[in-house]
Amino acid sequence: MRKIVSEKEINKNKRIKQYTVGGILIFIMLFSTLGFAFMGNTDTNTKKVIYNNLEFINLNNLWILNNGGIEFVFKYNPRQIDFEEINGLKYIENYYGKPLYIYPGSRETELEISRNFYQIVQRIQPACLRYMDCDENIPEKTCRDNLIIIEENINKKIIQEDNCVIIMGPRENLTKIIDEFLFNIFNIKE
Repeated sequence: MRKIVSEKEINKNKRIKQYTVGGILIFIMLFSTLGFAFMGNTDTNTKKVIYNNLEFINLNNLWILNNGGIEFVFKYNPRQIDFEEINGLKYIENYYGKPLYIYPGSRETELEISRNFYQIVQRIQPACLRYMDCDENIPEKTCRDNLIIIEENINKKIIQEDNCVIIMGPRENLTKIIDEFLFNIFNIKE
């Protein structure tokens, strides 16, 4: 059997519940505000670079560009690049929805290309150019395929032959040269 409860006790219990819930909400709001105050506003520490009317934001030592709903990530911003004239490069439209093959120079250089193309291409896969000394586990491709070859070399060069791009340079500058290539094909260069 249920205990008969007076209307006065019902209202008293209701008020206690309301005060308890209100107290918990005030506690959460107070400490979340204090936490934000002690954590600091991260926007004041954000580095930004405006280049060619595009905003690059530095986050964890990477430069992020949100352009047309696509987020691009670079190790360098365009102001850190010494652009040289590169003739014959095809723009990003040439890569949309197609497979991209990479013959990587190192894990870092492969990552620099992959993180900027993965939203655009159908897939990214290791491959090598036919007639090169290829590992037997890597498929051979021709310049009819979208193939990016990354090589260490004393001289800096970016060459486009049909759908093959050959990016060469010293190991310590290779990622910077790849960013120069990316800025060119994304039409970011002024």
